[in-house]
Amino acid sequence: MSPSLLNQDDPLRHPEESSAPTRTKRAWTLWLLTLLVPGGAQVVAGNKRLGRAALTVTVACWALIVAAVVLLLVKRSWLISLVADSTFQLVGGIALALLALGWLALFLNTLAIIRPGLLAPGMKAIVPTAVVAAMVLTSGSLGYGSYVLLKGRDALSGIFASGPPIEAVDGRYNILVMGGDAGSDRIGLRPDSSAVWSIDAASGRTAVISIPRNLQNVPFPDNSPMHKIYPNGFNCGDECIFNAIYPTVAEKHADLYPGQDAGAEATKEAASAVTGLTVQAYVVVDMGGFKDLIDAMGGVTITSGGWVPYNTKKPWPGTTIKTHWFAPGEHHFTGNQALWFARSRDFTTDYHRIRRQQCLQQAMINQFTPQTLLTKFTGIMDTGKQIVHTDLPQGQLGDFVNLADMARKNAFLRLTLGAPDFGTAADKFSTFPDYELIHTRVDALVEKATDAGAKAAKEAQASKKAQASQKASDSAKASGSASSSAKASSTPKASSDTGSTVDENDGESTLKNHDDVPTTQPNGSPIDEDYLVRLEKSGLKYNLDLISQIAQNNDACTAG
Repeated sequence: MSPSLLNQDDPLRHPEESSAPTRTKRAWTLWLLTLLVPGGAQVVAGNKRLGRAALTVTVACWALIVAAVVLLLVKRSWLISLVADSTFQLVGGIALALLALGWLALFLNTLAIIRPGLLAPGMKAIVPTAVVAAMVLTSGSLGYGSYVLLKGRDALSGIFASGPPIEAVDGRYNILVMGGDAGSDRIGLRPDSSAVWSIDAASGRTAVISIPRNLQNVPFPDNSPMHKIYPNGFNCGDECIFNAIYPTVAEKHADLYPGQDAGAEATKEAASAVTGLTVQAYVVVDMGGFKDLIDAMGGVTITSGGWVPYNTKKPWPGTTIKTHWFAPGEHHFTGNQALWFARSRDFTTDYHRIRRQQCLQQAMINQFTPQTLLTKFTGIMDTGKQIVHTDLPQGQLGDFVNLADMARKNAFLRLTLGAPDFGTAADKFSTFPDYELIHTRVDALVEKATDAGAKAAKEAQASKKAQASQKASDSAKASGSASSSAKASSTPKASSDTGSTVDENDGESTLKNHDDVPTTQPNGSPIDEDYLVRLEKSGLKYNLDLISQIAQNNDACTAG
């Protein structure tokens, strides 16, 4: 029998003489081939040349996918750096768009090969509908991937800098993160929140050194252009505080930093001199748009240790009081709520909000996972370009994404260059800072922010607890009485200082002496928002002081 007669009997290529069930089976076979093996339907039942070309592209795509999976498992930073490269994003975006069009064309060709007019009446609508659904699933997904790559290219180019990668100094990346309200033509002109993030390049362990906005007599490194203008530090009086460096340099000395963000560069140099660390990069965040980024991430979870006030435009009924309160406990904040939580300083101090900002920063790092980025990519990119700019190189994005992943595994160690880590607010350490002491404390902190340092700190803490327990036990035996034993067992707790501090082993804020913070009303019922509003409404100094006392531990918080 001749090949031509065999081909005429092939139901895949010649369905005219086949039964209705066979035609239906053929239709679904061709549909499935195009869905799973693009080009397969054309090879078995259509234009073989087109099918072979499509199969070649399909095999090449699968090879690239396998290579990407291997990179993801073996060297993820390379894969992320590649995807973050602007040239790759452009080429990849165009390639995905072409693949989407190609797959769409294959499905349309497959529908023609199926010949819906030959199908049974019940299948004439179902099969074309399935083909359209498959086109939406496949070509639609590739089209969205193209959109994401091209949108990411535009956004990342607007956020990150070009240029060579930065090198770790003494095994650490030190990055100045500043947050401030947007100005008329630039974000973050006067940063009210500044912190140096010192990240161990090997482990991702992170120390956050918060610099109060009112820090005075700020020095500049000898190699800074600002050192010639302020050889004795930024010491022109109460106006010369840390957060004034950015606008002062941007307005008066921009010519000293040609082609750069002069305010950010000068502030970065000042942060180096303040902390004693070599700060290699900066990130500026517009706090006014910060809420949009948190909303794009789906909110952020924080546990507050105390009552945190915030103000709204609408007063309480029958009053002029606009103060509302976040209660102690876990909260999943929207962007607006997170901004209120981070910026509130009513009834407390700047130092309280610094520590809440530290909690918020860690919470965002904890929740800024690859899954969050993938599922909420477009929203994050839309807001990120508007509110963030940095001199971190785009080509090193993969390295820093990996560091962020490692950083999430351990709580940040935190230090505030003011109260409560350097005395109380009344001591005015920020007004008369001791920079040698700051350098000593910062060095000790970053030493702990390594695997070896964390292990040593944990062992030292365990040894200290064991010694305290042994001392209490010896004291109890010596006293020979149960009451003496109880008193002795409480000795270690009584030796703690009062006030709020940071446990540098777990990085979380804790209140060492809760006795100073009221938790109940005079009638014995728990404090609630209504009670706090009544206290403020009275206007009595005693009641306002009582509110301040109740709010004193609102810097004690943990990241969700």
